[in-house]
This record gives sequence, structure tokens and C-alpha cells, in this order.
Amino acid sequence: MPSVVTTDPDAGPDADRDPWIEAYLAHVRVERRLAERTVELYATHLAALQARAAESKLALTQVQPANIRRWMAQMHGAGHAPRGIALVLSCWRSFYRWLGQGGHVPANPVQDVKAPKAARPLPKALGVDDAVRLADHVDADADPWTEARDHAIVELLYGCGLRVGELVGLDARPAKDARGWIDLDTLEASVLGKGSKRRSVPIGTKAAEALRAWLACRDSCAALPEAAQRDPAGAAALFIGPKGMRLTAQAVWKLLRARGARAGLSAPVHPHMLRHSFASHVLQSSGDLRAVQELLGHASIATTQVYTRLDFQHLAKAYDAAHPRAKARPESPRAKARPESAQSKPEKDT
Repeated sequence: MPSVVTTDPDAGPDADRDPWIEAYLAHVRVERRLAERTVELYATHLAALQARAAESKLALTQVQPANIRRWMAQMHGAGHAPRGIALVLSCWRSFYRWLGQGGHVPANPVQDVKAPKAARPLPKALGVDDAVRLADHVDADADPWTEARDHAIVELLYGCGLRVGELVGLDARPAKDARGWIDLDTLEASVLGKGSKRRSVPIGTKAAEALRAWLACRDSCAALPEAAQRDPAGAAALFIGPKGMRLTAQAVWKLLRARGARAGLSAPVHPHMLRHSFASHVLQSSGDLRAVQELLGHASIATTQVYTRLDFQHLAKAYDAAHPRAKARPESPRAKARPESAQSKPEKDT
């Protein structure tokens, strides 16, 4: 039985380390081959565990679930973030799982202890002005073929709210075995979303114009005939690279980041940001949460409801403009507080 050592809860990882902790750290370093930085974090978290056990006059093998819950509450009360507490508990849980496998503890005291629930982060969406600036951006120095493709990608992501996996899975033309495709005659995109659920999404006017321009360039790719012989499924893609093969999700991430920077946007742009922007702007203009749910392909409306929290200032402006008591005031304090860009009326997505 390891001795009980009284240490400070914030002591360094090497201060009077318990033999069980020494053995466990050797296990994760040698047998599990964890990165040295991860091992250092484990050492710090386990030093805190040892110190708290010592304060309670307990050996590490005597710790009970009630002790873990009390220490977790103390961390929470001291201002530790829920995510940080969850990482500490994960380390402690792994340590006691290892002790249990060796028969040194009858049960894992951390097994059923859950960290405090973290607040769900809001999706990162572009403002209407920034989204339109990105969609309207034209790179005059770029190769016309690449420019037409990248412009169509932005218009389709922002105009239809597609996931990047849905976008790169689209074929240029409808086919029985295709994951997805566009139909410019009906102005619809058929996509295969999460859970292999298929849905149809309307294509707006701007996106349709960009797609027609891209399709006229796409078929001129010199490598396309050879690529179609090697891999017909890859060459059938709507968005292809210079070698005639389907564009990857990583390539879309990279080109969006570069395009956003060239358009003068301060925040790095990624595909899901355009999906969030689509949802937020449609909801602002229509107020139809159920329609946004269907367009995004969410199984639960609870997932879609996060967008109702994205732009409270827009709702406040609507209140100031519409409510009789708000109209009675000469000017709303909220209108004064909001920057000019936040006061501009969102444009309806096309």
C-alpha cells in the first residue's frame, strides 16, 4: 500500500510522487507510447489527485466516488472550465482503470462521475455584408478555370448550406449510383447527408449562374478524358482538380481560407462557416425555423435552434421597429450601441 503524502493540490508533477503514479506514467510512456506532452499533463493531473487524497488522509487506492465528486465541485467552484475539469477526470478515470486491471482497486471511483456541462458554443457565422463580399469576390489574377470553380463552390456552400462532404460528393449530372448531383433544369441539388439521408435543396439564382459558368469550364479540362478512363466515379464529380479527379474536402478548406483572405475578410473562412451563415441569414429573413431544419438536413429541430441565438441584435432591431412600446421611444439605446454594420438589413439569400 503506497504511503499517504501530504502535498499542495497545486504542487508540481514531480513533488513526492506516489509509487502508483510513477508506475502508471511509465506505463503510458512506454507501453501506450503517449506523447511526452500528454504524459506531462497526466503527471500534473495525477499530482493534484494525490494532493487531494492526501488532504483527505486517503491512499490513492482508498478514494471513493464521493471524494471525486467533492473534488470536482471544488475545481468548479474555483473557476475551472468544464472542459478542463473533463480532461482531469478523464486522466483520473484512466489511472483507476489501470489500477483496476491490476487488481489494486475493487472499482473505478471516477467511472460514473461526469464533469459539469459546458455551455454549447455558438456557431461561427459571417455577417451578411462579409458573406456577400466573399460571394461577389472576383480574383482577376487567377486562372479563369480555377476562378470559375472556386466562385461556384462559394455560391453553392453559402447559397444552399451544404456540408463540405455533401459538396464534394456531388456529381455534375444526375446518375443512379451518384451520391448527389445538381439539376439546373429544376434548380435543385440532391445531396446525401448524415445518416445516408437524402434531401433536395433549392439552388438560388446566383448559385445557378455560377454553376453554369463553371460547367462550361469544367468540361474543357484536358485531363478529364484520361481521368474518366482511370476512375469514372471520380471524374464524374461536379468539382474537380486540374488532373480531372474529384476535389477533396481538404482542398475546399484550403481554397476557401485563401479566397476569404483575398476578399479582405478578417476571420478565416471554412466550409461550415458558410453553412452557418446560410442558416443564420435565412432564419433572420424568414423566421421559419422548421424550414431551416429541412434545408440543413437536421434530424432534430433542437440542433437547428442554436441559430436562434446567433444574432440577438437582429431580433432587438426587429423589436425596436415593430413593438408599440418600442416605437414610442425616439431612438432605441440598442440602436445607438450597435455598430453600423450590425444595423444593416440582412439581404434575402438567393
